[in-house]
Amino acid sequence: MSDPQKTKILIVDDLAEKLLVYQVILQELGQELVFAHSGTEALKQILQHDFAVILLDVNMPDMDGFETAALIRNRKRSAHTPIIFVTAFSDEVRMSEGYAHGAVDYILSPVVPEVLRAKVKVFVDLFRMTEQVKRQAEEQISFMEERSKRAAAEEANRRLAFLARAGAIVGQSLDYDGTTRDIARISVPVLGDYAVIARPGATVGTWHLVEAIDEPGGPAVRELPDWDGWSVHWREAIEKTLAQGELNTSFSQAAGAPESKFDPDLAFLPLRARGRILGVLAASREPSRRTFSPADITMAEALAARAAIALDNARLYKEVENADRQKNEFLSMLAHELRNPLAPIRNALTFLRMSGDNDPDVIWARELIYRQVTHLVRLVDDLLDVSRITRGKIRIDLAGVDLAAVVSGAVETSRPLIEAGSHRLEVSLPEEPLWVNADQARLSQVLSNLLNNAAKYTPEGGLISISAVRDGMEARIRVRDNGMGIPPEMLARVFDLFTQVDRSLDRSQGGLGIGLTLVQRLVELHGGRVQVASEGAGRGSEFTVCLPLAHAPPQPPVNVAADAAAAPLPEAKRLRILVVDDNVEAADSLSRLLRLEGHQVSCAYDGTSAVELAEKTRPNVAILDLGLPGIDGFEVARRLRNRTDWPMSCSLPSAAMARKKTIAARRWPVSTSTSTSLSTFRGSFKHWRQLSLETDPS
Repeated sequence: MSDPQKTKILIVDDLAEKLLVYQVILQELGQELVFAHSGTEALKQILQHDFAVILLDVNMPDMDGFETAALIRNRKRSAHTPIIFVTAFSDEVRMSEGYAHGAVDYILSPVVPEVLRAKVKVFVDLFRMTEQVKRQAEEQISFMEERSKRAAAEEANRRLAFLARAGAIVGQSLDYDGTTRDIARISVPVLGDYAVIARPGATVGTWHLVEAIDEPGGPAVRELPDWDGWSVHWREAIEKTLAQGELNTSFSQAAGAPESKFDPDLAFLPLRARGRILGVLAASREPSRRTFSPADITMAEALAARAAIALDNARLYKEVENADRQKNEFLSMLAHELRNPLAPIRNALTFLRMSGDNDPDVIWARELIYRQVTHLVRLVDDLLDVSRITRGKIRIDLAGVDLAAVVSGAVETSRPLIEAGSHRLEVSLPEEPLWVNADQARLSQVLSNLLNNAAKYTPEGGLISISAVRDGMEARIRVRDNGMGIPPEMLARVFDLFTQVDRSLDRSQGGLGIGLTLVQRLVELHGGRVQVASEGAGRGSEFTVCLPLAHAPPQPPVNVAADAAAAPLPEAKRLRILVVDDNVEAADSLSRLLRLEGHQVSCAYDGTSAVELAEKTRPNVAILDLGLPGIDGFEVARRLRNRTDWPMSCSLPSAAMARKKTIAARRWPVSTSTSTSLSTFRGSFKHWRQLSLETDPS
């Protein structure tokens, strides 16, 4: 095996004794000697090894030294290997021929050992130096390649890290304008020293422009009102990119050289998402005299793609928000408009009930209409409540409430529907009170909705149960039925708005699919949760309302005045009542009912007429619609109570009726909705009579 530390020397001669002489002379050099007995054998060695120098005998049989040298020179790898011819002839012609075949020197035989060793050593040293330089060059090249690869890898990692960070930043907000600012901010200074996001405005010819500038303290972002101060080149490039939907690059005037010789320093990238161009991302590297390399352009396109997706998501979210807002406004408007005719219809039914007509057919028709109107009122109320909750405009008045009272109220509300289905109702309550911090009316509405739901979806003669128990620091109210049940695939969706389990063609159960949505939202407003369980179709269902328990509230002091008021009062005089509503039929129907109660009623249809009529009739009570034309109900009440020439006006009781429940802040003695029935006012009549006696004894 050859020693890699030694240099090879090839000695070619057909005489063995001469090869032995050369071996003795050259072995002092300490190098590896390779011997060949012919030109052919020498060529084989040339193919296998690299040699520092070749000692070649000129006179050899078959293939002489000149022919061998010519073949050696014809091979690229050995074309420059030094060849020293050894010959016994000093003929100049032969020497010229040898030099022509690539010889670097001639040695006459017999050789002088010192001369041979000296000449061979020179070429050996030269070969070793050449190899060393070659190795150093290869090492340098390898080092440079490694450094270049490492730099490329680091740059690739930097770009990937930037794109990952950019994707996280631009995707963290669904606000359209906020996302636009985030894109501009993240583009500086990595993408450019200056960046602009240009989006077409809502009307033709308008633009929404956001710029980011690299400053020492960080990117400065601001919105631009228009194109003022912009170069024509920039605007044309942006409009071109928007129209073509393709990347455009160009050169600023600072480039100072033909475009073909330099990378561009301006880039205009379309923000494309789902086949739609949402705007243009423009970046400039002119201030720092940087340019966009192909890798930079690739990174910029990747950023533009992420930015476009983020903008598109924000746009879609904004559209969904607008659609949802319009839907809620429509539902609210629909519910309000449906309530307007309900008030006079309900009043007319109450009038018929009080008229005393006992004909069986009339009673049947009247009660049928009353039940359907009551059902319609409940649907409209649910629509209004869902709309208010969705828009965050519902208010709950929390207080300490015993669940027994809540359950009792819900059962009484739902009893007609339960009895109509001939269902058996089981109520189970603990002996100890379970106190929760709740709005009693709203929580009773939750349980009533669940009971109504159970009654609707349970076949006639079914079993419905409601129970309340303590479970640690929670109160659990369970409403269970043995009705039609809920398929497994619907369990996760029963609380979604407008979702119904019964999707049959006849829609035998009716409803809008908002009752359970309302239940969930109201329970969540109380800090609780609602759960549903069912073993499948035909196996019944169970709804569980979980609420945090509260401490029992302190017992209120005995109200002597209330006890006195509860005592029988002497027969009071009739009340003078002013009814004000711009819905003529609602005002007239309520007036008729109040007259049937024995009161003196005056009716007005706008605020101005109400004030004039009040001056003539001096009413004890005013029932006001808030949404009046001209001057509203608030202003009417203020004017009536500010009359100094009317002793009773300062304490005039007023019942405020409104389509929206925004009247509590005005501290009305009674506040109702426009579809309020007569029974709502009856509860206040006794108080109003007492108040009228105290303030107007005449």
